[in-house]
Amino acid sequence: MVIVATPIGNLGDMTRRAVDCLTDAAVIACEDTRVTAKLLSAYGIRTPMLAYHEHNAARMRPLLIDRLKRGEIVALVSDAGTPLVSDPGYKLVEAAIADGIPVTAAPGASALLTALVLSGLPSDRFLFAGFLPPKSPARRTEIRSLAGVPATLIFYEAPPRLAKALEDMADMLGPRPAVVARELTKRFEEVRRDTLDNLAVHYRDAPQPKGEIVILVGPPTADAGGAAIDLDAALETALAKCSVKEAAALVAAETGLPRRTVYARALALRGNPKGG
Repeated sequence: MVIVATPIGNLGDMTRRAVDCLTDAAVIACEDTRVTAKLLSAYGIRTPMLAYHEHNAARMRPLLIDRLKRGEIVALVSDAGTPLVSDPGYKLVEAAIADGIPVTAAPGASALLTALVLSGLPSDRFLFAGFLPPKSPARRTEIRSLAGVPATLIFYEAPPRLAKALEDMADMLGPRPAVVARELTKRFEEVRRDTLDNLAVHYRDAPQPKGEIVILVGPPTADAGGAAIDLDAALETALAKCSVKEAAALVAAETGLPRRTVYARALALRGNPKGG
């Protein structure tokens, strides 16, 4: 089996090895045959395609494994970025390895690694957390669980959810340095660097962006990140003795977080969005 990343947004980025792999394969398994057809046409590749995606993976996987057992080469590609990163390809690889079938890779563009290189954030240790939950309560719970990780955090996000995701990150993590990277290695590549709270304000007021988005957040620091980790716990303790305003002022002073951020979270915990 050959796993090939497909930089559809910039067809000129295909490596010679990737072209050879796709040409030599008996079949190319891809998310969307219409999208992959553009790639194959650009390089004159005539290998047959079949669809393999999250909706048909369980049905198609045994068929692909059977072809591999017969000695055929199956190439797996994705619409954008590296296969197996936030797509169902890992299950096919898992099944192939379990059956003793050789697996190799011909990597192409990788949004998360490109974003990390461009971010200016610490790159010696990082955690890729994929897509956060779409609803705010679950998303905030997930962010809180990652707050103490001593590494740069990397997320994928959909354009319609970007502003709200940044707002939740700012509330839960404080004013950490962060980066929003969009359409990496493509024509309209954009990288915006700022603190989480400033990025949240920018994307709240700006037109909704388009394309593939990566969010990167710097690791916690002794003066800000460590305090942000226990924001809810600190507020719960303060709210047991003080009013919302007094608790917010106290915790903001203790943690160094923006008072409006702490106050908004205190209101949410108290269940009184209009103040108290």
